[in-house]
Amino acid sequence: MSESGSNSTNGQQQGMLKQKQNPLEFTHDKILEDVYRTHFHCLEKCDAASLYTVASNVLNQSMDITEKVIAKGEQPMYMFKEDTTITSQQLAAKLKRIAYLMICTPRGEYPVHCTTMLILEQLKHYSWDAKVLIVEAAFALEYGKFLYLLPLIAPCQQFESSFADLHGLLMVPQNTKHLSHFNTVVKKVMQVVECITQWKKLVSAGHDIRDVPTLAETLQEIPVVVYWAIFTFVSCTGEINDFTDNKYQKHELSTHLEKKLDPILGEFKELLKKCIDEIERIEDFTSRKNIVTRGRDIVKVLKALIICGDKRDLIQNVYYFGLTEEQVKLEEFKKKCVLLFISGLENVDDDIKLLNSVNEKLKEKAREVENYRSEDFKILWIPIVDEWNEEGRKKLENKLRDTKFGWYVVKYLNFETSLKLIKEVFKYEKKHVIKLMNPQGKVENFDAKQIISQWGIDGFPFRTSDQTRLSQQWKWFWSEITKFIKEIDNLIEEEDCYLFIYGGSDTKWVQEFTKAMDELKKKVESNVDLNMTIESFQLGKEDSKDVPRFWIAIDSLLTSRKQVKGVVPQTNEIKRLLFLKQDPKGWAILSKGKNVRLLGHGEAMCRTVKEFETWHDKLSLMSFDVAFTEHYRGIKEKDGSKRCEENVICYGHPTDIVERITCPKKDCRRPMEVTSVNFKCCHQHKQ
Repeated sequence: MSESGSNSTNGQQQGMLKQKQNPLEFTHDKILEDVYRTHFHCLEKCDAASLYTVASNVLNQSMDITEKVIAKGEQPMYMFKEDTTITSQQLAAKLKRIAYLMICTPRGEYPVHCTTMLILEQLKHYSWDAKVLIVEAAFALEYGKFLYLLPLIAPCQQFESSFADLHGLLMVPQNTKHLSHFNTVVKKVMQVVECITQWKKLVSAGHDIRDVPTLAETLQEIPVVVYWAIFTFVSCTGEINDFTDNKYQKHELSTHLEKKLDPILGEFKELLKKCIDEIERIEDFTSRKNIVTRGRDIVKVLKALIICGDKRDLIQNVYYFGLTEEQVKLEEFKKKCVLLFISGLENVDDDIKLLNSVNEKLKEKAREVENYRSEDFKILWIPIVDEWNEEGRKKLENKLRDTKFGWYVVKYLNFETSLKLIKEVFKYEKKHVIKLMNPQGKVENFDAKQIISQWGIDGFPFRTSDQTRLSQQWKWFWSEITKFIKEIDNLIEEEDCYLFIYGGSDTKWVQEFTKAMDELKKKVESNVDLNMTIESFQLGKEDSKDVPRFWIAIDSLLTSRKQVKGVVPQTNEIKRLLFLKQDPKGWAILSKGKNVRLLGHGEAMCRTVKEFETWHDKLSLMSFDVAFTEHYRGIKEKDGSKRCEENVICYGHPTDIVERITCPKKDCRRPMEVTSVNFKCCHQHKQ
């Protein structure tokens, strides 16, 4: 065929190729669809790590030598060494076949695309990273020829120079300008390969896609990224042999590829960064959750719970609000029990009032129960809102300014991991909760709010076991009293219902107290701000015989308990009730639901009810039962009623008395001497 005929044929072929769509103009979705059709289950395996190491080393060493040639520099600082090998002969043969395909690919975008799709078809049973690594290794077979350029920049033997000449590499120095740009494209595509191997490690780590949602995005991107990486290797392989031609002309495709790879690489790197950030958050969350749930030390637990970042001792947004606002370190909670209050900013006033009341009582009088001491208790409030905007900040600041808490507050907690921990570990779902944490950081009561609401300071130290103990403490009383006042049975299940049960031998006092209670109930009902009900019941009102029957039943309870060896629960409560009935005026019991809050003497109880107007302002700061009890005790103290009780309980015979009885007054509790069948505190004789 003549030269003109040959040129005509080539021109026709090139014209047909130009009519084909340029792959550089393909949309993302078209490439994704075409490439995904070539991908099947990953049935074939290869040592991706070794392949990546060997190929990268060959390419890096080759580029190092070519850059020395370009710069006409000195001998490379290191010689080519390889500790990693590929032992699979089958894989080696596959690399040669793919390298041959790439070498034989005509110049131009569409032929490169066709070869790329053919290679993807041949590698359809390999994973995405393995596909691109195999092609990179095949490219390294050709690009590795530049290792033979060493004779041009270093002393060598004639054999080495001849070997380089056989490959046509002695012509390379004439094309160094284009070789420099070529290396830039190779380095770029190697960065893409590095990102793909990094992606594979993230995918293989076993993270749930629900926890790392960006991984799902990468699954939509990886086929396209792999396509362009292979496309670039095919294009560059075909260009390698052109460097041995003294008439070499730079192909525009490499310039277009560099521009194409830049956004692809940038976007994929951004996705990987997001994946890594999400995984780091998961790992940080897991680490913190382990600290919080295992509970070794309260300070470490609180730091893991609320402090942002790795250096958890630097940024501690914890403040103590007493007379002044003071920023503190979490080390203040060392070896302390913590009442952890978690809430929003809405409808929080009642809970703040409740905790303020408990906090005052903890400081007011030293208490100790089974090595739990009141001075070792601290209250920490974590306010939580969806977003700390200006309105939320002002609301919190106003609340902190208007209320002298005397406890600790975490301000503006917006650390995502902390919020997730609080919701997951402490089951917080916008319902206000109070958790009791011991000095080891373990939660001893997930619902301390219940016992504090029902029992106040009497629930100290607020453990779950204390709730059980207190709920059983007066069970015997309700079992007996409901036999005589049946209406009470349903009311004691209502937590916001306050019950007054009263009686006595002084008719005038009973009438006076009944009238005072009627007035009190009217005042409470007329006040819409008081969300509570008050009910009162006189023992024996319907049948006067109920009075002796009730007391005989209580007396029998005490007798039966004294016949049991060891400490019997509720014995002291029975004694206190029996002593109460000796008051010559009368007696009254205040209960919040089934929780008995006060056993009161007649005169002081009647005065407290009558003087409601003088103490009702306290109801904005504390619950009704707490305010009532405080006023009652104030009256008792003013009256000088500090002497110990001298009460009488009559039994059929002195032999019925089988144990010593202590003085029922709480600040005495000394043994009482037995004289016949009378119980009287004897310690007064020693004063």
